[in-house]
Amino acid sequence: MIKEINKSAPSGFVALLVLLAGGAVAVAMLATGRPPVIAGGGLMLLAAVVGLLGLFQVHPNEAKVLQFFGRYVGTVREPGLRWTNPLYAKRAVSLRVRNFETSKLKVNDAHGNPIEIAAVVVWRVVDTAEAVFEVDNFVNYVHVQSEAAVRNMATRYPYDSHEDAETTSLVADQITVAEQLREENQQRLLKAGIEIIESRITHLAYAQEIAQAMLRRQQASAIIAARRKIVEGAVGMVEHALEELADKSVVDLDEERKATMVSNLLVVLCSESEARPVVNAGSLY
Repeated sequence: MIKEINKSAPSGFVALLVLLAGGAVAVAMLATGRPPVIAGGGLMLLAAVVGLLGLFQVHPNEAKVLQFFGRYVGTVREPGLRWTNPLYAKRAVSLRVRNFETSKLKVNDAHGNPIEIAAVVVWRVVDTAEAVFEVDNFVNYVHVQSEAAVRNMATRYPYDSHEDAETTSLVADQITVAEQLREENQQRLLKAGIEIIESRITHLAYAQEIAQAMLRRQQASAIIAARRKIVEGAVGMVEHALEELADKSVVDLDEERKATMVSNLLVVLCSESEARPVVNAGSLY
């Protein structure tokens, strides 16, 4: 793999002054009218004009990749006006942070349900030599590999899971999924000299053909989960009530009366509507 070589380039202002001075001397030699001096002045003027081709600008957060007849020479990162060999080919590579959003991809999640997913990827070039020479078009390479990473990540996790809270899902664990997506995308783009700063899901939904059915399933799962919590709490309250009654000797209940009391308390605690108890003003038995 071709790695970046940091190359320093002299200040272009100094080179410009030298070339302008050489050009002025060449013009003065041409004005003398003597053939030998004119020939020397012409060569000097030609050298000064060719030397001007070596001037180039490097903007902040930009690098210039230098090549000499196809051979990689190095990369200049110092901003400002610079000068180098006029025969060097120069290619600008932006080092700025960039971002793009993938298209909405239709894939199957870990449970085989078709979903729509999209992600935003924030990236930048950290090795100009790899970005220019290891891949054909590093911008397009980032886009294609990022979409492939999103597809692969979406197939490893379910859209959502109410049944198993420990299972990582795309909806409930977006921070974990985003970090996994960033790491996978970074592995794919190492050879291109790209650093992935952030990858995060921006769109996540069931596909249209199953959206209504999955919505009903989600609602049912949520109701079941809520009911389970209500029942757990009600059983704990009933158990605590029986323990308090026994410890403080408020009333002595046989097993049949305990079962009746437990049944009534569970109905009151688990009912969706407000309970309307019937008060027994007579004997307990």
